[in-house]
Amino acid sequence: MAMPRIRVALLPSAVCIAGTEPVLKIKDQQTGEVATDRQTGASLYTVTVMLMEDGRAEVLKITVPETGLAAGLKPGAMVRPVELFATPWARIFNGQLSDGIAYRANRLELVAAEAAQ
Repeated sequence: MAMPRIRVALLPSAVCIAGTEPVLKIKDQQTGEVATDRQTGASLYTVTVMLMEDGRAEVLKITVPETGLAAGLKPGAMVRPVELFATPWARIFNGQLSDGIAYRANRLELVAAEAAQ
């Protein structure tokens, strides 16, 4: 069954700050197989981003293909997720239900501090 992909629109006032360096996403922990984009074959990375919008703050782990990572991306950098989608997921593991939302963006662009204000 295909999971729904939901386009995420951020308010113009939203501020996103990278919280971590990009981390290579591993598909299989036992073999060390790297997760790749199904269409392009690019390696996938996860970046933790702090989203501050409309008086709220949330931490999102966003998956981005290697080709979509901006040069100079580092913790503390202001970023803009481009083509951001959310996919709800759920699974039962050891009899316990786990669920959440997986975030995926085509790329993370660096934002100049003056442009964000």
